[in-house]
Amino acid sequence: GSVGGLSYLVLGFVNGIACGFAIPLARCFGARDGEGMRRYTANSVWLSLLFGAVLTVATVAATRPILVLTNTPADIIDQADVYIRTIFAGIPFTLLYNVTSAFMRALGDSRRPLYFLLAASVLNVVLDIFFIQAFDAGVFGAALATVLSQGAAGLASLWYMARNFRTLAWSKEEGALSAAHCAELCRMGLPMGLQCSITAVGSIVLQAAVNGLGSAAVAAMTAGSKAGQILSVPLESIGTAMTTYVSQNLGAGSLPRVRQGVRTALGIGTVYSIASFVIFHFADRAVIGLFLNAEDAAGPIMAQAREFLFWNSVFYIPLAVLIVYRYAIQGLGYSGLAMFAGVFEMFARGLVACLVPALGYWAGCIASPVAWIAACVFLLPAYRMVLRRLSGHAPAVRLRKAA
Repeated sequence: GSVGGLSYLVLGFVNGIACGFAIPLARCFGARDGEGMRRYTANSVWLSLLFGAVLTVATVAATRPILVLTNTPADIIDQADVYIRTIFAGIPFTLLYNVTSAFMRALGDSRRPLYFLLAASVLNVVLDIFFIQAFDAGVFGAALATVLSQGAAGLASLWYMARNFRTLAWSKEEGALSAAHCAELCRMGLPMGLQCSITAVGSIVLQAAVNGLGSAAVAAMTAGSKAGQILSVPLESIGTAMTTYVSQNLGAGSLPRVRQGVRTALGIGTVYSIASFVIFHFADRAVIGLFLNAEDAAGPIMAQAREFLFWNSVFYIPLAVLIVYRYAIQGLGYSGLAMFAGVFEMFARGLVACLVPALGYWAGCIASPVAWIAACVFLLPAYRMVLRRLSGHAPAVRLRKAA
């Protein structure tokens, strides 16, 4: 729990650039441009190799100083260091899975990435038991299990793509490094990655403030966060689907379908958010108990974790709105603009973090909801502006130049 923000800072960036790399591919797929698909795929591979190497070296080296800087409690800092360094050492595997999954979704296959993810989750549990119980490997074993399961999912995805997506097999000419294609990939990928990292900066500032409340508060917030992720992850899946859907329809020149898709996604997200709140209202103890030992589940940590989960689940509708609009804007080719939603989230979490000394644990509970609402304030008008410009009803100056 003490490294949640730091982990998202890096792994969120990795996931963001992978999703961004898939946007030009999805656009070419919608436009039936086979050569463009192959050129973007090849240049995505070269950029992934570069980013994977640089990020792995830099993050492994910087982990300990960042943990010290964020006031990680002394009784858990060594274990946190071992865990997060191991996770960061596996960044190439994480990038491999995210890129291949994003590419399959861009080409219309959203089932296979899910199958590989489910298989990796099962493998992760098996390896957790194997390393922790059989070898008493502790947090290192837990991190190693995560890395190996992601590596297996990435290699399986790569094998499947090589066998079933032969249209992406590029010629020597198509596979050559292209400055123009790399620039477009970075224009899409870097803002999406930075958006996640910018959001994570606010989370790290908040985590540092909560760390000052002691290990019990950290444990409660960690358990509440993990419980919330069980039902919030599907919302992220809706957003990922929106990026692919919007990019493909933009390539096909069908903005009316983009609008209809966004409305449908908002409806699905709203219904799902209400259902999630109802489920947590009746089953929060059982879900949180999955992430606490027997002693903590019977003590004040459970009460604090329930408080955290309550305040977050109440605001799942703004989270759904945020996710749908942000990913739609990215799919429309304005990743730089969508990145500013992350800036709004960062400042909102930072402001709430300043209130932790005065308001205590409750301030940490409302930090994410405040951040989600702040991002929505920016994203709703931004989405409308993008559609107006793409429809030709706005001044000639393109918004993407400002982004």
